[in-house]
Amino acid sequence: MNRRTFLATILAAACLPRAIAAQGETKGYRIGWLTAQRAASLVPYLDAFRSGLADLGYVEGRNLVIEYRYGDDVIERVPELAAELVRIPVDLIVAQGAAAFEIYHLTVPVIYGISADPVSSGFADGLARPRGNMTGLTFMAVELVGKRLELLREIIPKLRGVAIVGNPEHPGAQLERGFSEETGRRLGLEIAYFPTRNRDELSAAFTTMAADPPQAISLLADGFAIENRQDIIDFATSHRVPVISGWPVFAESGAICTYGPRLTESYRRLAYYVDRVLKGAKPADLPIEQPTKFELVVNLKTAKVLGITIPQSVETRADRVIE
Repeated sequence: MNRRTFLATILAAACLPRAIAAQGETKGYRIGWLTAQRAASLVPYLDAFRSGLADLGYVEGRNLVIEYRYGDDVIERVPELAAELVRIPVDLIVAQGAAAFEIYHLTVPVIYGISADPVSSGFADGLARPRGNMTGLTFMAVELVGKRLELLREIIPKLRGVAIVGNPEHPGAQLERGFSEETGRRLGLEIAYFPTRNRDELSAAFTTMAADPPQAISLLADGFAIENRQDIIDFATSHRVPVISGWPVFAESGAICTYGPRLTESYRRLAYYVDRVLKGAKPADLPIEQPTKFELVVNLKTAKVLGITIPQSVETRADRVIE
């Protein structure tokens, strides 16, 4: 490489702190992907997000750089990782899950995908009115907990008692509990609520339920439920109690079925927000969206272990069956 070429290369690199090398007249961008989780747990969702970006013309290595930061299940690392992204700097940050709660104070735009209710979280005055420099998607739609109870009744026609297991500190959990209890009254079900903020409360819930097992468990989805899903499902299975929840990972771990948002589509939709903000939109002007596409996953293997026959009407509606 001659001296002129070398100097030109150095100059080009120095002039691209935010916008990476352009192709033709297409401007390039640098964005951050921030999560408290491990990389392996998010592969299908990150792939969906990248696919959504590609559909909008953003391709890594051509006109987009994504700076990835993972907390490896240590939420306390998130502020430090966010500060790294700001120093790079990035044009915006896409915050996955609980990471969003640690960076609400940043001046850089934040697009989030969260399982919590954004109003209860303090992120918005309403879905149409995001606060500050943040907006995005919530995977929570409280009416889905009612749909899951209806599914349980369809699977177990003589169902009378259901335990609701959930973390009361998860923003919006009180809405899901209330809707569960309301649906239970409508269906003639006795609803018992078990708050599980931590392992001690989860152990206490196990002890109480073991003494008088419910006919089914409706598990409210959040980070704590994800982390402890196998213990919860194994406990339920040992007492021949079916578990239903909202996300496919629970069915894959042994819940009898799950019904909730098609998460890959939600993550793909995050690309829309990224595109709008990169083109100049203010996050506060972009309404927060709830899920619009849903999926039912049925685990026939678990049903067989529990001695439960899944009705044909449920199985034929399933988007995926685990055998």
